[in-house]
Amino acid sequence: MQEKEKYQKLKDIIQVYLPSDVSVDNIQPSSNFISELNINSANLVDIILDVEDAFDIRLENEDMNQMQTVADALQIIDSKLNG
Repeated sequence: MQEKEKYQKLKDIIQVYLPSDVSVDNIQPSSNFISELNINSANLVDIILDVEDAFDIRLENEDMNQMQTVADALQIIDSKLNG
């Protein structure tokens, strides 16, 4: 899967959980899930579960703690897919 495809797939997952005051256009690789995209911790868990299903990977607690930005998520997804 190409990087662009992974990014789009992740964006599609994130957009479901965006609050009404945040546009999908705000999703950038550098976007912080909580402080910039206003995603609460409960929805962040849902995003993680959806990422596991969409990419057929398992994320550990350590991975979840490191997943602060969209770029972090992509890096973790890559490491799981290539690991």
